[in-house]
Amino acid sequence: MLERLSVLHGRISARYVRGFGAAVVAVAALVTAANAGPARAAQQEPVRHVQGVPAHHGSTR
Repeated sequence: MLERLSVLHGRISARYVRGFGAAVVAVAALVTAANAGPARAAQQEPVRHVQGVPAHHGSTR
């Protein structure tokens, strides 16, 4: 009960300061994560698709 009175006299207890600090850090982390772009590969390689061999290649018909 005395801790509540200290707020009325202009003093904030250390518990409230730590809680407020933790909330600020959590909001900053969420904002940073929301603004981060998608991860990209370090080096892009050409896309290689495996396709069937056309009928005129290697056919003995």
